[in-house]
Amino acid sequence: MTRDKTHMEQVIRWAEFVRDNPRSVWIKHTGPLVDAQIIMANRFYERLAKTKGGAEKIKKLREMRRRKV
Repeated sequence: MTRDKTHMEQVIRWAEFVRDNPRSVWIKHTGPLVDAQIIMANRFYERLAKTKGGAEKIKKLREMRRRKV
């Protein structure tokens, strides 16, 4: 996947914001994003578990994750 120039500009702006502000300031912006990602992942796993072979796929994903840690 190719990222455009505006994406890289946003990455640079965010990096500068994090560099120039204390964690207590920028964590307020990232907390809701991380929470939303976890909620979406949980919903995905719930839907996957209901499909044929879903439980087995989840088991394989967990095994793959354990090997990488």
